[in-house]
Amino acid sequence: MAISDWPEAERPREKLLIKGPASLSDSELLAIFLRTGVKGKSAVDLSRELLSEFGGLRPLLTASQAEFCRPLGLGSAKFALLQAVLEMARRHLAEEMYRADALNSPEHTRSYLQAQLRDRDYEVFVGLFMDNQNRVIRYQELFTGTIDGAAVYPREVVKQALTLGAAAVIFAHNHPSGVAEPSQADRAITQKLQQALNSVDIRVLDHLVIGDGYCVSFAERGWI
Repeated sequence: MAISDWPEAERPREKLLIKGPASLSDSELLAIFLRTGVKGKSAVDLSRELLSEFGGLRPLLTASQAEFCRPLGLGSAKFALLQAVLEMARRHLAEEMYRADALNSPEHTRSYLQAQLRDRDYEVFVGLFMDNQNRVIRYQELFTGTIDGAAVYPREVVKQALTLGAAAVIFAHNHPSGVAEPSQADRAITQKLQQALNSVDIRVLDHLVIGDGYCVSFAERGWI
């Protein structure tokens, strides 16, 4: 049965307009994105099949172009559309973060950093450089590494902070393994960064370790 033949309240697009996007399942949201199904399958049926094949919504959203275009009904045009939607979401999070006080709006900061880092397959160490009102001056990727880690150089971080005129910084890095628990090396480099930045009166407010769907805050654990 075509979706147009369903009761109006059960059609994904109409359901979204009536009840809001949070009321939709992953397959219903994906069906709206796909717009149409294929021969013998509605958009919802196709969505369910794709989610099953990829193992969920997130693996589908982070698939490469070759992986995304392989299943029936998906092509380069839909892949380009999906990338545009994802980039708009990232930019929306960035705008929210830049407008807000990073300390008073920690959810924006975490959401942005998770969106930037959680799907990287190698470690990336970043800094959010802030002014004396805790407003973000710049997000910057400072160091990158292999799947095992990234080398971090405090002197370079101090140089960048002074160049930007930063008064404070929040650090973050991802663990490609998906496990956000900080290592002893993570704690040691954070202490070195604190010492180096304290020497030039720049505060380290937090260090977030990004895992698969969650993160650990050094500040919340009392390590900063």
